Amino acid sequence: MNNKVVIAGGGIGGLALALTFHQIGVPCQVIEASSQMKPMGVGINIQPNAVRELFDLGIGAEALDRVGLAAREWALVGLNGREVYAEARGLEAGYKWPQYAAHRGALHMLLYQEVIARLGGDAVRLGAKVTGYETSGDHVVVHLDGGASLQAPILIGADGIHSVVRAQMHPQQPPIHWGGMLMWRGTVRAKPWRTGSSFVGLGNHRHRVVMYPISAPDAEGYALVNWIAEVTVDSAEGWQQEGWFRPVSLDRFIHHFEDFRYDWLDVPAMLQEADCTFENPMIDRDPVPTWVDGRVALLGDAAHAMFPTGSNGASQAIVDARVLGAKMLAHGVSPAALRAYDAQLCGPVSELVLRNRGAGPFGLLNVLDERCGGVFDDIDAVIPAAERQAYMAKYKAAAGFAVEALNAAPPTIAHGSKVKESA
Repeated sequence: MNNKVVIAGGGIGGLALALTFHQIGVPCQVIEASSQMKPMGVGINIQPNAVRELFDLGIGAEALDRVGLAAREWALVGLNGREVYAEARGLEAGYKWPQYAAHRGALHMLLYQEVIARLGGDAVRLGAKVTGYETSGDHVVVHLDGGASLQAPILIGADGIHSVVRAQMHPQQPPIHWGGMLMWRGTVRAKPWRTGSSFVGLGNHRHRVVMYPISAPDAEGYALVNWIAEVTVDSAEGWQQEGWFRPVSLDRFIHHFEDFRYDWLDVPAMLQEADCTFENPMIDRDPVPTWVDGRVALLGDAAHAMFPTGSNGASQAIVDARVLGAKMLAHGVSPAALRAYDAQLCGPVSELVLRNRGAGPFGLLNVLDERCGGVFDDIDAVIPAAERQAYMAKYKAAAGFAVEALNAAPPTIAHGSKVKESA
C-alpha cells in the first residue's frame, strides 16, 4: 500500500501541510485539479500566529518581504473620513512575529516553489482531482477523476469552499451561504496613507472600502495597494450570477462610492487607476459538527470557509496544517491524530466562522452606525475608548492571536521533531 498521505488541494493550506509533513517525516502527495500553478487573487493578510508557523517552517522575513509587506497599523474610519479606532499591528504591537499583507498569488507560488524544492517535482500532481473516497480497514481509497484511484493511510481534504471531500463527509450540508455583501476587488499603484503600511476599513458595515499596501514603496513612493469595495444588497434569492469570481468593469459599481472623497483620500479617483477589477460575493459555509470521518479530515476552507472580515482565513489554514502535524507527532499517522486535531480546532474555529459572519472586527462600525449613522465629531462621545479596545481584544482572543497568549505559547512543532510509526 502507498504510505503517502494524500492531500486533496494545492492551495495555501494544502501546501503548508505538505511542508509540515516533510518537516516531521510524513510522506505525502498533493493532488491539485489545476493543470498549472499560476499566481491568482489579490491581497491577503497573514496574522502573527500564522507567520510564526511559516518562520518555523523556514520561510522567514526575507522570503515574505518578497511577496508582501510587514503591516504596521489596523484602522477603522467612519463615513465622514474620521478615525474610529486604530491600533499597531505585528512587531509594533508587541508580537514576536510580524503580520504580513501580501499578494495572495505571490504567497501561493512561494509555498509551491518551497514544496517542489524540498519534496521534489513529483510531490504535487497537477491536473488531477479527488472525486471521493472509501475507507477500508487500515487505509482509505482515494478516487480521482478519470477513474484512477490511490490507496493512502490518511486523506486530507484541503480542496476549498467547494470541497468534494466535505460534500461526501457531510452530504446534507446546506448550500454555500451568502449574506448579501458584494465585493469588488483589485490592485492599484498608489501612495500609501497613514503609517505607509496601514490596513484601513472606511465606511460602515453595509457600505465600505478596505485598503492596504501589499508591497514596499518604490523610489517615487508608490506601492501596490490592495482594495476591496463592498456593498450589501438583497440576498433573498441567493447568488444568481454564473461563477463566484469574475472580472467586471468599473462602471458596474463605482457609483456606490462617489461620496467617498476626503482630504486624505479620493476613493473614486483611486478606483479609476485600478489595474484589475474582480467581483465576487462574500460567502462562507455553515459550520459542521466534525471535520473528521475515520481516516479522512478537512483543512482550510474545506473545513471552515469564512467571511474575510477578520483577515484570518488563510492564516487559519496555515495554523490547521501545523496543529495537524503536531497531532501526528503525538499519535502517529492515524485516525487518533485526526480526532485530536478535530477536538482542538473544530469547535473554536466554527465559532470564529460565525463571529466573522457577524461582521468580525468590523462590528465596531455596526455600533457606530447604530449610534450616530457613521458621522461624528468626537468618537469618544459615541463609543468610549475602553469599549473600542475591549471589543477588539475579544475578537483577537477568539481568533487566536491575542498578543500575550501567542508570545507565551510554545512552538506548535518543536524543532527537529519527527513522527513516530503510523497506526
